[in-house]
Amino acid sequence: GSEGSRGLGAQVGWLLPLPWYVELKASATDAVGACCARSFLGGNDLAVRGPTDVLYTTNVRTFVPFDDDWSLTLGASAQAGPNASGNGNRSAIAGGDLYLRWRPVADAERRSLSLHVEHAVRARQVPGRSLVDHAGFAHLVGVFALRWEAGMRTEWTTGAAEDPLDPEWTANRQRHAAQLTFYPSHFSRVRLQATLDRPAWREEPIWGAVLALEALIGAHGSHGF
Repeated sequence: GSEGSRGLGAQVGWLLPLPWYVELKASATDAVGACCARSFLGGNDLAVRGPTDVLYTTNVRTFVPFDDDWSLTLGASAQAGPNASGNGNRSAIAGGDLYLRWRPVADAERRSLSLHVEHAVRARQVPGRSLVDHAGFAHLVGVFALRWEAGMRTEWTTGAAEDPLDPEWTANRQRHAAQLTFYPSHFSRVRLQATLDRPAWREEPIWGAVLALEALIGAHGSHGF
């Protein structure tokens, strides 16, 4: 499927022979996908006539455990491929991400705190000019008791004015969310979430609320809890 830049193609990976975890990945895939390859060919299912008509992706990721309680994951990614504006025009995306987690292994309350941050820069060639915009998010989640979790998330994108490839996203947009989750059991959770969406092209923000119940049903392998 096209979701998450997983078009038809091939991927290779290499776990480097180092004392710590470092993994390299590279892929060559179809550049189409109306939902998630909009920076490239999007919904325009054009023929692949040569190597320049394919979407190329690279990623490097490393995991660093500072001690039994603290760990850090760092990653960097890049993509390059054709876009639908014609004349051999291309798009490129580069980004980095960080995931920092604190979880004391001896804590009977199973408390933890995690921070996930990602930022990306996108450049696209269109007839007569180049479009550059940015996007990212920050996500903080804490487990403060055995069955309770709270989290906050903020997202942003700058958009590009007079964008012929993605005319619906031409201005700044920010979205914020806060959630509180209760786990009745190891196989279920109840979550209350509030959201605030602020598109620059609307005079009024968009407010939202979600109450969700999730439950797992079926065979489940044994493990430590």
